[in-house]
Amino acid sequence: MNTGLDVFEALRRLVQRAVASVPGAQRGSLLVRVGQRLVHRAAVGFEGVLPGALRVPLDGGLVSGAAPHGPAAAPEAARGPCLVAAAAWYRAHLPEVAASPGWPSADAHVLIVPVHLFGSPGAYLALEQPDAAQLSSEGRALLSPVVERVGAALARRGLFDEKTQVAQEIRLLEEVLNAVAESVDVVELIETIADGIRSAQTGPQWAAIDLALLDDARSAPRAGRTVRIYRAPRRPMTSYWNNVHDGAMAAGHDLGADVRFELGRAEGAAAQGRLIEEGIRRGVRGIAVAPIDPVALEPSIRRAADAGIPVVAIDTPPMEGTRAMLYIGTDNRAAGRLAGEMMLRLLPQGGAIAAQCVSTTVLNVRERLEGFREAVAGTSIRMEPPSESQFTQARALELARASLESRPDIAGAFGVCSENGPSFGVASMELGRSGALKIVAFDLITSTLAMLRDGVIHAAIVQREHDMAYRAVLALHDVATRGAEAALADLPASRVVDTGVDVVTVERTPYSIAVADHLAQSSARRSGTRRPGEAHERPLELLVIGIAETERIVDDEDLPVEEVSLVGRVIRSSGSLVIDVASGEHQHLPEVAAARSKGARTLVGVPLISHDVVVGVLLLSSARADACSASDLSLLERVAAVAAVVLENARLLSRLKERTRELEALSRRQEALFATIAELSSPVVPIARGVLVMPIVGALDAQRAGRFLEDMLREIAEQKARVVIVDVTGMAAVDASAASHLAQAARAAALLGAEVVLVGIAPQAARLMVDEGLDLGGIVTRSTLELGFSYALRKMGGRVVYRT
Repeated sequence: MNTGLDVFEALRRLVQRAVASVPGAQRGSLLVRVGQRLVHRAAVGFEGVLPGALRVPLDGGLVSGAAPHGPAAAPEAARGPCLVAAAAWYRAHLPEVAASPGWPSADAHVLIVPVHLFGSPGAYLALEQPDAAQLSSEGRALLSPVVERVGAALARRGLFDEKTQVAQEIRLLEEVLNAVAESVDVVELIETIADGIRSAQTGPQWAAIDLALLDDARSAPRAGRTVRIYRAPRRPMTSYWNNVHDGAMAAGHDLGADVRFELGRAEGAAAQGRLIEEGIRRGVRGIAVAPIDPVALEPSIRRAADAGIPVVAIDTPPMEGTRAMLYIGTDNRAAGRLAGEMMLRLLPQGGAIAAQCVSTTVLNVRERLEGFREAVAGTSIRMEPPSESQFTQARALELARASLESRPDIAGAFGVCSENGPSFGVASMELGRSGALKIVAFDLITSTLAMLRDGVIHAAIVQREHDMAYRAVLALHDVATRGAEAALADLPASRVVDTGVDVVTVERTPYSIAVADHLAQSSARRSGTRRPGEAHERPLELLVIGIAETERIVDDEDLPVEEVSLVGRVIRSSGSLVIDVASGEHQHLPEVAAARSKGARTLVGVPLISHDVVVGVLLLSSARADACSASDLSLLERVAAVAAVVLENARLLSRLKERTRELEALSRRQEALFATIAELSSPVVPIARGVLVMPIVGALDAQRAGRFLEDMLREIAEQKARVVIVDVTGMAAVDASAASHLAQAARAAALLGAEVVLVGIAPQAARLMVDEGLDLGGIVTRSTLELGFSYALRKMGGRVVYRT
């Protein structure tokens, strides 16, 4: 099996081999260290102990305070393999099992074997055996290669996860900064912040993310201040249409057009029809619409065409014979075939497949299902009739749960629309089938991204919704300014513009792109396709209509600022506060009692500071204990800093003439924040003794090149590195200037005795370099990060060992 495609199934099989290598062992698990906690990533043999299967990923408790790298029940394991009484081990790290009556036996022990990652124990194999017998030399010989293989798999995944984390943080900060405008919709801002945080931080599992803004942080007296609490939706399912909105708005900004974005409710085409009729009455110059029901919407499209208003269909193709000028979006039948092909790779032995969609009346749904069936035709894969969630998330989860409970033989699941894949994911976790159920989803919404990283969802077919919206506005603008004949002459004769899809998995495989690379490349693609237009005395008014899964409910309230409260403490101290609800230290705070009643365990308050004044507080809660690590808090503080700038910009830009001096100061702060983003885009990651990885995201201009070179040389000296792997997968372009900077970096590294290995050059970049005769100065190149890692290990006298 390709480990990059099904990472945690590969780990489960390795745990199975480890159990088999220990005489008498019946069960075992793999725990990975995440901050100060352990997380179960694979487990075998617990079926006879628990009523159902052990659910993974599962919290594995704390590491030891005395030995920061060792488990709490066996801190000595940080120094090497050790035995610990099974009862003590399970109480500390698997209480769900420890509570099983009459088990484990008094004589049972657990062999704890450390797995070294990047020079220190980063994971542990816990193998239960019937007694305290030490492992023989033959047993150690059998177990050692399994441990090495586990370490190699986790190290490789760690590299991809590190890249994903950096790419997500950069994207989040950029999205928040892009909210700068003369007025800020605070509800949209908190939705963007919450969506981004939940994508970038899968570990804390934030149940609530709120934003408390002071009415007037500078003028109001301390005793009479109030805050308005803006609550993010508890179910962030709007990522797809947020991206459509962003693409349409970006095109309007570039072209100088007045773009109005509306969401038709999902109960049918009537709401979208009313929006089209309103656009006709206003005399808009063009309409882009994602038809819920193409046939029912066609009369409205015809009336717009009769009124001389061009219509472009996006996301869902219009009906045959439509008066819509174009379809811009996904070739859904081809995308469905890709989903079927990925399922065949995940289930080469075949099996029954559950499917779920929003409604079979939607044309793109039918096409995806048809494409999937075409891909698996003649194989042992059998797709069951799809259930229909009718655009309701609660119903989607209920149907997914019912499918898996009633059919234990279901081996895989196909989520045809954005919410359907995560519904199968949640159901599989609830029923203890996480990872074992092979799930192929559509689109990369927040919950899908989190489940990809956790191994619950195995692959996602990701549409380019930002691109389709941008191109639709561009096409409408061209028709309005150049005429239909001239605008259509540059487009396919079929009047269908396929924006394509990406097959995304947690790691790169021969059939898919890694999450990290997809995030980097989609950002580069967005900036690379933008086209400035001509300014018009009267901006063209264009209408874009999408689909809303549910009505957005604005849930906010005004509250007084109490000195003895979490918000009051954060405002008074201008510092972040992390609270364990179970501890007695903060029991006097009113938020603690409320949080405990809702099942929360961790509360976090982060100040939004502008010009040394707290203007608000970012509030988060999680049901997990110790949910907010130091690195988690660091990201939250960066997000809060950027959000503070966005809110301050809204105030300043509305009074531009009167507040010029403050606006210039804010601009300097923005530049500093962009510099922070640039620093994040080329982190230095030590991956093995003497080996560093430096991924580059975005453009490598002269300013960034200098900082890149400085960081690289400093880390070479400090880490005594001999090989530096420079990953350029996420670079926007490798041109003559970038090639010169990379060659200069390689020469400087050589003076310190280190060698630079360049990985991830895209085919189009390689062609450009050959055509323009660019010289990288003899730098060693490899096509992928994995091959670069193998080359580096060989230089250091090691090697990656793959055993079956």
